[in-house]
Amino acid sequence: MAELLAIVLVVGVLAAILGSLAWLAARVRRRGVGDNVMGPFEEIWHPAAHRFRAEIQVYEERTVPLPPVQDPRRRGDEPAG
Repeated sequence: MAELLAIVLVVGVLAAILGSLAWLAARVRRRGVGDNVMGPFEEIWHPAAHRFRAEIQVYEERTVPLPPVQDPRRRGDEPAG
């Protein structure tokens, strides 16, 4: 009986750790932060996704933000005529 309890305990701890990592990954993806936290794990288990994320980050740094809505130079605000 003690052997069965030990096996159940080990499986339970392993499931708790994996569940915690899955929860952390979902939270990081929702918030869009955590490259520092999940980056090494992603690089180990899915190198193509890590490279893709790096390309996206470079692209986002290069994009120019849109002007504010109140900006009179914004296209579409000119009167027709």
